[in-house]
Amino acid sequence: MNQPFVDTSPRVSDEIRKTTCYMCACRCGINVHMKDGKVAYIEGNRDHPVNRGVLCAKGSAGIMQVNAPSRLQAPLRRVGPRGSGEFEEISWDEALDIATGWMEPLRRKDPSKLAFFTGRDQSQSFTGFWAQNFGTVNYAAHGGFCSVNMATAGIYTMGGAFWEFGQPDWDYTKLFMLFGVAEDHDSNPIKMGLGKIKARGARVIGVNPIRTGYNAIADDWIGITPGTDGLFVLSLIHCLISAGRVDLDYLARYSNAPVLLEDGTGMFLRDEAGKPLVRDRKTGKITAFDTPGILPDLAARHEGHRTVFQHMADMYLDPAYAPEAVSETCGIPAERIRAVAEELARVAFDEAFEIEKKWTDFRGETHQRMIGRPVSFHAMRGISAHSNGFQTCRAIHVLQILLGTVEVPGGFRFKPPYPKSSEAHPRPHFNSRPDSPLDGPHLGFVHGPEQLALTPEGTPARIDKAFTWENPMSAHGLMHMVIANAHAGDPYRIDTLFLYMANMAWNSSMNTAETIRMLTDKDENGEYVIPRIIYSDAYSSEMVAYADLILPDTTYLERHDCISLLDRPICEADAVADAIRWPVIEPDREVRGFQTVLIQLANRMKLPGFTNEDGSPKYRDYADYIVNHERKPGIGPLAGFRGNGDQAGRGPINPEQLDRYIENGGFFVSHVPDGAQYYKPWNMAYQNWAVEMGILDAPQPYLFQLYVEPMRRFQRAAEGHGELQPPEHLRDRLRRTMSPLPDWYPPFGDENVDPAEYPVHALTQRPMAMYHSWGSQNAWLRQIHGMNPLYVPQKLWETHGFQEGDWARLTSAHGTIVVPVALHCGLNENTVWTWNAIGKRKGAWALSPDAPEARQGFLLNHLISELQPPKGDGLRWSNSDPITGQAAWFDLRVRIEKVDPRDEAEPALAPLVSPVGTGPQNIAWKVGK
Repeated sequence: MNQPFVDTSPRVSDEIRKTTCYMCACRCGINVHMKDGKVAYIEGNRDHPVNRGVLCAKGSAGIMQVNAPSRLQAPLRRVGPRGSGEFEEISWDEALDIATGWMEPLRRKDPSKLAFFTGRDQSQSFTGFWAQNFGTVNYAAHGGFCSVNMATAGIYTMGGAFWEFGQPDWDYTKLFMLFGVAEDHDSNPIKMGLGKIKARGARVIGVNPIRTGYNAIADDWIGITPGTDGLFVLSLIHCLISAGRVDLDYLARYSNAPVLLEDGTGMFLRDEAGKPLVRDRKTGKITAFDTPGILPDLAARHEGHRTVFQHMADMYLDPAYAPEAVSETCGIPAERIRAVAEELARVAFDEAFEIEKKWTDFRGETHQRMIGRPVSFHAMRGISAHSNGFQTCRAIHVLQILLGTVEVPGGFRFKPPYPKSSEAHPRPHFNSRPDSPLDGPHLGFVHGPEQLALTPEGTPARIDKAFTWENPMSAHGLMHMVIANAHAGDPYRIDTLFLYMANMAWNSSMNTAETIRMLTDKDENGEYVIPRIIYSDAYSSEMVAYADLILPDTTYLERHDCISLLDRPICEADAVADAIRWPVIEPDREVRGFQTVLIQLANRMKLPGFTNEDGSPKYRDYADYIVNHERKPGIGPLAGFRGNGDQAGRGPINPEQLDRYIENGGFFVSHVPDGAQYYKPWNMAYQNWAVEMGILDAPQPYLFQLYVEPMRRFQRAAEGHGELQPPEHLRDRLRRTMSPLPDWYPPFGDENVDPAEYPVHALTQRPMAMYHSWGSQNAWLRQIHGMNPLYVPQKLWETHGFQEGDWARLTSAHGTIVVPVALHCGLNENTVWTWNAIGKRKGAWALSPDAPEARQGFLLNHLISELQPPKGDGLRWSNSDPITGQAAWFDLRVRIEKVDPRDEAEPALAPLVSPVGTGPQNIAWKVGK
C-alpha cells in the first residue's frame, strides 16, 4: 500500500549545546538545540545522571524564559522615590563605581553594616566566600524561609536529609511514604522513581493535608491536620516499640541508642578522649562506642546510668502517644494509625531480603551480606514550614532509623558528599573586624551555647539574629527577618542591604505590604531607614522598584554557573556528580552574570581571597574562578577532569576543565565503588573512597543521633546550668522545645490565636509547572496556571454555600484578603490552600495591567506576619521555629466568609512602573530559514 512519507523526527537544529537547566532546583541536563545561533528547542539530556532525558514543562519552557519581555536591559540607578519605578540607565562602570563607593567604606570601618543575602541562587559556596572576604557577618541564603528544618534536623540526626542529601532506593523499595511533599522540588527524579516502583507493584502512602500531584497517585492518602505530622509519627513510633517491631541489631550497631546517659544531667557518659561510652554485650565492659569487635548493649545499666534506648522507651511508650490519644488532634482515625504502623513493620521486617555483598564496618567487623529493608521516606517543605518543624523532621528520621531503613538496600540512601555528621560541618563564625575577612564561614552547626553568635555583651552579632538564644541551631540564617530587623534597628542599624534573586517586596516575604512600607520608610530627617539597597535580578520583579541600584543578571543560558559538591550537589546514591552551565548564547543586552559582577566588585575593593600578593586580581570572571579557585589544595568548585583531565575529586588545576565538561555534556559523574554503595556512615570502603574524592579529609564514621546531645546542652542552660544562660524570657521556651529526643508541641500559630475565631488552616503549595515567581511570567507556563483560586474542602464549601464563580474573604490575626474560590474534594476538611507565587503585582514582570495573575491571582503572604502577635511584653517574637529560625509559613490560621464577587483580588496595590514597560501582546519569532 502506498503511504505518504511522514518525517517523525524532523531536524530542528544545526547544533546542540548541552548544559544544565535552571527552571527549578532539580538542575537537569538539557540539550539546547540551536539554529543560526539562536535557541530553537530544549529537550532533556539522556546521558545526564539527574534526569536521564526526562524533562518537565518548566524545562521545555526555558526558551520563553530566555526571551521573556521582562528581562532587565542595563544597570539602573533610582532617580525618584523608592517604589516609583523611576530609574535611569547607567553604564556598568558607573554602576560598579556606585556599589564600590557604598560598600568599601563599610568594609574599612564596620563590615557588618553590609547585609548580603541571596535568594534561590545555586552558588552559595561562592557568594558565602565573597561575603566572608568582605568581612560582614551578615550573610545567608534563602534556606531559612524554605526548608532549613528538614536539612538541619537530618544532619543533626543522621548526617543528611531528604532532597539534595539523599533518595529512596528506587530499585528495591516496596513501600514509599511521603510527608508534606509538593511537586516542585526534585520533581523529575521523584516522578521517574515513582514510575519505577509503581510499575513493580510497590505501595505509596502520602501524608499531606492536600491531595495533588504525588499524593494524587498515592495508594493511600492521609489528609492530616496541618502541623500535627510530628505527633502522628511519634504515635507510629509508640506502636512499633510497643509491638517490639524495631531493628534492635541495627540500633545497637549504628545509632547512639546504646550510649549511656549520665543520670541527672542527661549528658553522654564519655571516656578521657571524649568518646561516648557503651557496654559491650560480649564482655560486659564499659568502653568507647567505636572499640573494635564490640557489640553494644541497648539494655545496659551502669551505676544508675541508662542507655538512650531505655529513655526512648520510657518517653514513647507513654499513653499520650497512643493512636487513640492523638487521633482527634491529627484528624486521623486511631485504627488507621495502627494500620500504617503495622504496614511499615510488615514490609520492613517480613519482606526483608539480603544481598550477598561483603563489607567491613568501622569497628573492623566484616559482614558477608547486606540486609535490605524495603521501606523508604521522603519529606519536604510541608513539614519544615511550621514552628514545630524541626522536631517533626527529627521524628521522621528517628522513625526510619528504628525500622533500620537508612543506608540499607530498599531504604533511604545518602547522596555524596553526604553522609556527614554535624561534627564534620563548620561552626558559624561571626568575628567581624574592620578591613579584615571574617574569621571563617558564616553558617554552620552549633553544639552548645559557647558557639552562639553573640557579642561580648550578649546581644546578637547578626542582623537576622541567627545562632542566638532565640533560634540557636539556625544553620541557614533567617532571611525572612532581615528587612524587619534592619528597619527596627534590632539588634542594630545597617547601611546597605544587598540582595540577589530574592523577591522580598512580594512573594518571598511574609507581611508583604508592611515589608514594602519598611523598604520605603524614612526617619525624622527624611532619610530612608534602610539607607541603601542594591538588587540583582534578571527580570523586572516587584523588588526592582524598591532598590536604589540595579545590577542586571543574565538568564541561565547566558552565563557560567557551577553546580558544585561544595554547594548544593546533584549526586545520586551510587555516584558523585557535578555540572556546569555555560553561555550557549550571548546576551543581547547590557547584563552580566551576578557571580562575575561580584568578582569585579571584589577586584575593585581588593578583597583578600580575590587578590594576589602583588595586588593583582586572582580571577578575571566567574569562569576563571570556577577553574582556578581551590578551597583546599587540590579541591576546587568542580570535582571532575582535574590535573591532566584524568583526575577526579582531588587534583591540580586543569586550565581546560570547562572545555572537558562541555565535551562531556556539561556534567561529570564518578560511581561509588562496588561494595561501598550501602552503609556509607560505617562502611570503610565508602569512607576511604570519600577521602580519595576529597569529600572527607579522613574517615569519619559516626553513630546516628537518636538523642541529640547539643540540644540537651541548650536545655540544661535554660535550666540554670553553665556559664552561658539564656535571657529569662526564653528559658521556658528552650526547656520546652529543645528536647534531645524528638517531641511534639502545637504550632505557635495555634497557640497565638483563638482557634474558635480562626478555625481554618491555610496553606500554599508550589505547582509542578512553576518554580517560584519567575516561572509564572513565562508565556508557555502561564497557560497552565494563569490564576490561583483559593481551594476549599467540601465541608466548608457546603457550610458557606459556595458556588462556582464565588469569592471569599479570608481573615487572619494579621490581615484580610478577598479572593476567588474553587472546590477541592481532596483536602483535609478544615484546610484551605492555593498555589504559591502565581499572583503578581500590576506593572511587574512586563505583564499587562489586566493580566489574570494581577487581577485574580493573589498571595497568602498578606495574611502572615514575620512576627508573632504581641504578647504584651514589648518583645519582638519571630514567627519561626524556635530551634532553627525556619519561617513558619504554614502555621497560618484564618476564618472564611462568602462575599460578593469582585473584579479583582484584594488587596489591590497600586500598579508599579516597570523599567522595561509592558511586554507585547504576542511573542513570536522565527529561528532559521
